[in-house]
Amino acid sequence: MLLLAVDTATPAVTVALHDGESVVARSDQVDARRHGELLLPAVDKVLAEAGLKLDAVTDLVVGVGPGPYTGLRVGLVTAATFGAALGVPVHGLCTLDGLAWAAGAAGVEGPFVVATDARRKEVYWARYEDGRTRTGEPAVDRPADIAEQVAGLPAVGAGALLYPEVFPDARGPEHQSAAALASLAAERLAAGGTFLPPTPLYLRRPDAQVPKNYKVVTPQ
Repeated sequence: MLLLAVDTATPAVTVALHDGESVVARSDQVDARRHGELLLPAVDKVLAEAGLKLDAVTDLVVGVGPGPYTGLRVGLVTAATFGAALGVPVHGLCTLDGLAWAAGAAGVEGPFVVATDARRKEVYWARYEDGRTRTGEPAVDRPADIAEQVAGLPAVGAGALLYPEVFPDARGPEHQSAAALASLAAERLAAGGTFLPPTPLYLRRPDAQVPKNYKVVTPQ
């Protein structure tokens, strides 16, 4: 088994290779505006570090969000393209699940909350009983609107760090890691677990929209 994991649902452009036992190479860069520019060089980097070619990959893992429209689709399209070219399966995982797995591995005990920055003064969030068990579906909300639901719980992720008045016990990890996503995927594959389809989990409409009531110009 050789898993190639990618995630661009958050400001982190993150790639990792996992051989079924451990992570063999990884690349993590945080740049919210350069997902498309950074992802493919990061794939090349981890393959080179592992001394492998792309055709050695047996499975692809991709974070499906939730995340902003533009960045999220970079990773999904890349994973789908690789999967079609190689003829290998593409497994989707919730991006928040990857952060939860990393938090559990770092010693954060449940229950806890994972929250990432959704912009518009909102967070993408979900509650976890432990690093592998999410309770309920991911959601997008203003932090003040969920204050009662998350009161008293530790929280991880960049979204939690942005709003200390709602998440006073904010901890690391701050950013998503494809290494964590790959490790979680390897566990699920070994256990015969299920995955999400590799399609985007947006939770809301994209920021960029066609203007309404725009003026139509017709030839004279």
